[in-house]
Amino acid sequence: MPTEALSFLWGYLVAINVTAFLAAAVDKRRAKRGRWRLPERTLWLLALLLGSAGLYFGMLVFRHKTQRPLFRFGVPALLVLQAGILLLLLGNL
Repeated sequence: MPTEALSFLWGYLVAINVTAFLAAAVDKRRAKRGRWRLPERTLWLLALLLGSAGLYFGMLVFRHKTQRPLFRFGVPALLVLQAGILLLLLGNL
């Protein structure tokens, strides 16, 4: 993989995971205040777009969505799957 592509990938991973982490923070804050919430679909989309690490970290830090089995088990499983795929791809460089 060319250096530019690798730099882009790392930049993308940082950006999407920071976004997912902040989305968990915003949704938790809105939940506490009884305000309009982010749809769960949005959180899952961020996780699927390689933001699962950020969302999982946000779940732990803000204690958000940890009682919902789909998030509690699904996000870590997705994180392991995505990490494995990334390691395989990067290992073949």
